[in-house]
Amino acid sequence: MEKEIYKIIDKEKLNIVGESIENAHGLPNECYLNGPYTNIERKKIFEDKWVTIGVASSIPNPGDTKPFDLLGIPLIIIRDKKNQVRVFHNVCSHRGYKLINESCSLKNVLRCPYHSWSYDFEGNLIATPHLGGINKNEHVDFDKSKSKLKEVSSTVWLDLIMVNISANELPFEEYIKPLEDRWSKFWTKEDQAMITHAEDYGYFKLEAKCNWKFAIENYCESYHLPFVHPGLNAYSKIDDHYHIQGLPNRFAGQGTLVYNPRFENNEKFPTFPGWAKEKEEHAEYVALFPNVMLGIHKDHYYAYWLEPVAHNFTKEHMEIYYVGEEAALSDSYKLLRKQNFEQWHSIQSEDLSIIEGMQEGRNSPVYNGGNFSPVLDNPTHHFNKWVATSLTDNDFSKN
Repeated sequence: MEKEIYKIIDKEKLNIVGESIENAHGLPNECYLNGPYTNIERKKIFEDKWVTIGVASSIPNPGDTKPFDLLGIPLIIIRDKKNQVRVFHNVCSHRGYKLINESCSLKNVLRCPYHSWSYDFEGNLIATPHLGGINKNEHVDFDKSKSKLKEVSSTVWLDLIMVNISANELPFEEYIKPLEDRWSKFWTKEDQAMITHAEDYGYFKLEAKCNWKFAIENYCESYHLPFVHPGLNAYSKIDDHYHIQGLPNRFAGQGTLVYNPRFENNEKFPTFPGWAKEKEEHAEYVALFPNVMLGIHKDHYYAYWLEPVAHNFTKEHMEIYYVGEEAALSDSYKLLRKQNFEQWHSIQSEDLSIIEGMQEGRNSPVYNGGNFSPVLDNPTHHFNKWVATSLTDNDFSKN
């Protein structure tokens, strides 16, 4: 696959991404435009890496099922009867028919509409009508155990459903350990177990006419705050922020030293009981590559995950969580949830025209990927190096 990428993109264009930030360029135009690059990216990033495809709280009950299309790969997300979230390829083992097209709640089986072959919630083939002839549902030469649904390697972390399609990445516990170790200085495992998704003012979706990578690049840095988010910058200034660059290179972002939510009548959400006192006014905003942007605060957590649809179209899903059921679900905190929702919706909406403008700019044949501020663009460069490393299998993280 490395040789294939160099047939599409000149080797030097990718190698220069891995240079020190003073000398580096960003990813070349080919990485954002339509063409053969898209198939390589799907394999090297969205099949080979741990990717977010939804949240477990969206399928709360056994039998709850929803389809998901990962850049053309049809998947099924289902909660089984043991309350475990599972992910399968959304294709019948018989004639390849797509099993599920809409979210639904199933009682006992996944049934293929074509020939009524049926599977239990663990993917086992349990019914094959007329397999051996009319009214003969079995055949001595057919072993149903060899025709299970193909399960995808998956796990749930902070409510995020994570999948590794090719199953050749590190086990998720090992993959996520560097970020978990970092955040263990902020909150405890007990705190994390308390996160509860708000049912009202807990979700919004934005549609961006741009490549998914622009959303990540923009999220990683605070350089744009004074110019794009003047309201936010009024109380959380650019110089109140610090960079985050994970090693091994799997995440990057920024943190603030002055998190102090401003709600009407100075009302407050309850805070995580184990949140470190020395981090009282800290919050961190980290992009976990490739496609989820996280925010942790003493009083709430969010996951802003990306659904790439095309080279120039991305759906952005915001999921907001609070400390326990009362803060997340009760009427007493409804007004605060509304204010917090409106704040994040406004901030993320302000970014839309920026990332869409970058997509339009990439149509210029003279643009070479751009330069970086040696001081303020470090996390964005970190992400660009991760993409280049993933595509070429060359480790650029040391530069």
